[in-house]
Amino acid sequence: MAGKFGDKLVIAISSRALFDLSESDLIYREQGLAAYSQHQIEHESEVLAPGDAFPLVQKLLRINEKLGGEPRVEVILLSRNSADTGLRVFNSIEHYKLNISRAAFCGGSSPYRYVSAFGCHLFLSTQAEDVRNALKHGVAAATLLSSGKTLREGDELSFAFDGDAVIFSDEAEKIFKSQGLEEFTRSEKAAARQPLNAGPFKNFLAALQNLQSEFPPEQCPIRTALVTARSAPAHERVVMTLRSWNIRIDESLFLGGLPKGEFLKAYGADVFFDDQQQHCESASPHVATGHVPHGVANESDAPEPQPGGPSIIV
Repeated sequence: MAGKFGDKLVIAISSRALFDLSESDLIYREQGLAAYSQHQIEHESEVLAPGDAFPLVQKLLRINEKLGGEPRVEVILLSRNSADTGLRVFNSIEHYKLNISRAAFCGGSSPYRYVSAFGCHLFLSTQAEDVRNALKHGVAAATLLSSGKTLREGDELSFAFDGDAVIFSDEAEKIFKSQGLEEFTRSEKAAARQPLNAGPFKNFLAALQNLQSEFPPEQCPIRTALVTARSAPAHERVVMTLRSWNIRIDESLFLGGLPKGEFLKAYGADVFFDDQQQHCESASPHVATGHVPHGVANESDAPEPQPGGPSIIV
């Protein structure tokens, strides 16, 4: 994707992911838009509590302080609020001293269409429909699951990614789904030297590596890990694919189908991205988790249910 901010890492985040808007959302659902708008205006000077993605945003923006000079990370707010009802959100951003100056308030419409316009590498939201639309337009995106987990103390920021249908395409996963483990293993062994096609998170991973390169290796505050159900001999194609892309991952865990939660906890992941809902649900008690509704595992699924139906607050 062509960047709009040079070599910056650009992250788009919804207001509901950044702040806890559950009380306001309940008013919208039970009393309607007029009551919601009035509530936001009457309480616009009251600071919102941090949401699930707030600690992640804090750590991302702190990277700019470490590098000095021109900021290398840009966080953009996207919201279905209007500018009028969204004033409380910007007041809260100012209160927490978050360096976020760009935003799109869409007055009830989906904001996903601005993800590409801003040249974002990643979009985080609590609204599954918006996430799916962003993915269809070639942007890495994930639906944040509410887990109540806060990020680890300190400045190091650790990302963990599933492989197939996240970093890589779902071409191998389709064989597994349709023909089983034995044929998947045979196929991957035969194609070991043939790189996999890119998945939706390849460009985000490359942008992370570009940012990592700004630091001496021993001082880099960003770590990446591949956490996959693959095992030998299906691991070789993954290694060869990353090598062909000239992308380095700090740690790789080939779990052979073992549950990922405890391994993510041991790695110290701050956020984990996976395409399969069941893996996300098992991981979310341990780490902040983003479901990537992409690939064959999600083709027959209905969009994830939103609590109480669609919301104006994203």
